[in-house]
Amino acid sequence: MTEVLRIGNRTITTDELIPLLAGYQMLPQLRRELIIDEAIASIDCTPEEIAAAQQQFFGERQLTSEADVKAWMEYHGLIPKQLADLTVRKLKVEKFKQETWGKKLEAYFFQSKAKLDKVIYSLLRTQDMGIAQELYFRIQAKEQSFADVAREYSKGPESQTGGLVGPIELNQLHPAMAQLLANNQPGLVLPPTRIAEWFVIVQLEKFIPAQLDEPMKARLLNELFEGWIQEQQKQMMTPAVSLSS
Repeated sequence: MTEVLRIGNRTITTDELIPLLAGYQMLPQLRRELIIDEAIASIDCTPEEIAAAQQQFFGERQLTSEADVKAWMEYHGLIPKQLADLTVRKLKVEKFKQETWGKKLEAYFFQSKAKLDKVIYSLLRTQDMGIAQELYFRIQAKEQSFADVAREYSKGPESQTGGLVGPIELNQLHPAMAQLLANNQPGLVLPPTRIAEWFVIVQLEKFIPAQLDEPMKARLLNELFEGWIQEQQKQMMTPAVSLSS
């Protein structure tokens, strides 16, 4: 057995390393980092980009002096070359995302747009169809406002806001609720509809179309990247990592 690591009074050998990583559920993270290492190996950065990335890295960790940097390196067991690689790792990952999916982003956005659109809506729910019908007619007749009825009778947390929910993305809603709202006109109160165990009355207040702005671009790039990582990890599992010597 070959000693590879000493932590306190514990000596860890090569034969123990993989079982320990597996036991602490760290193998998936190791696989992920190895995949990223390979992906960004050929990514180049300009001196200006490297300097900016290093400044950001040290700033985020409040490393304001050489002593701070040295202590941080010792704590994490890093040598200077590893630290240099680490400071530009995030930058290289972002450049890899752009090079791989940047030109496909607009098409992916329009493919995903229906689930990214947001709505603000009013909701009233009860488990009694008779009560739901009565409350619907009361709102339609303007005997009470939607907000007052929801505040008094709705059985969900929306009662605390007078029935108001959102903004929320359509993909975060029950599919039947998302369909109701996507096909509705603002201000129209829909009659009671059964969704799961509830009878719901809904009114679309505002439809907010998703925009391909910078935050959305970053989100979609990350979504594509994470999906790619998962696929790569699945491939690495065949054959699985051996836990025996």
